[in-house]
Amino acid sequence: MALDAQILADACERGDAGTYTRCSEVVVTLSDDHLEALCHRLINERLGRKSKDIEELFSIANNDWQQAMYILLLRVVCGSHNRGAALELAKRVSYNAILRENGSLINVEALLLGGSGLLGLYDDDYYVRRLKEEFNHLSHKYRIEPMEASEWQLSGMYINNHPTLRLAQIASCLHRNNITMERMLMCKRRKDVHDLFSAKASEYWVENFSPSASHHKISYRIGSFKSDILGINVVVPMMYYYGNFTESYTLYEQALSLLEDIPSEDNTYIRRWYMPSSSRGKSAIHSQALLQLSTEYCNHHLGKYCPLCTILRSGW
Repeated sequence: MALDAQILADACERGDAGTYTRCSEVVVTLSDDHLEALCHRLINERLGRKSKDIEELFSIANNDWQQAMYILLLRVVCGSHNRGAALELAKRVSYNAILRENGSLINVEALLLGGSGLLGLYDDDYYVRRLKEEFNHLSHKYRIEPMEASEWQLSGMYINNHPTLRLAQIASCLHRNNITMERMLMCKRRKDVHDLFSAKASEYWVENFSPSASHHKISYRIGSFKSDILGINVVVPMMYYYGNFTESYTLYEQALSLLEDIPSEDNTYIRRWYMPSSSRGKSAIHSQALLQLSTEYCNHHLGKYCPLCTILRSGW
């Protein structure tokens, strides 16, 4: 096995075509103990990297846990193409302002959609006019300078990922489900995460946010797929980071247990690793581990440091 490990490591270093296939064939033949050891190392590396991102957000939030959670939530809800815009929105419309106004859905929508600048894209019908009037009042109250709509990536977006709809959905969740750091830390199962993000967006936005969209294609709610993404990229990392920060082994274990309860992601990275005949590795703890292996080792041709090759060298 040591020779096979060296062959794989050398192929990775050279960037040989087919290395992923050969490595994936090895992964599905690992014993349960070796697969667990591989995932344990990789998942801790990945959550450690995410912890550094949260540490940066915690600093941006002036060491306010709720604000840091809120920044991360908006970044993930709005998607990778709008991470920068979501961060800017979270800076301008603080969680504290949301918290003070979350007794009213109209007020929360006005803060998020008005602060984003996206309200300016819509005709002044009764509902939009009401939101604009409310935002005008709230912007003076909280000294909010709205963004420009041009700061958002809108073209080429999958209809259910449009930032207007996502902000309307999360406004409803903030209003109805009272999303807080404390509630995130209470999530133990996938269902808990789904319940946290289960609120329906206002019917107005589902029917009117995009004139080119067919009504039946648009989701009122954040769906199970997006809820899983929020669990993987918001709830678990915040729980893991807070657990390390407070030296709580219970939260550390809870974060890993929650990942184990969420199904594996399905993307181009993960499809490279799962063999059609394999029933193993079907949870997010495995897909996140393999994502770490792909992005931090395979993509950089670091075969000699690869933890999979290290296991092979041990003579498993």
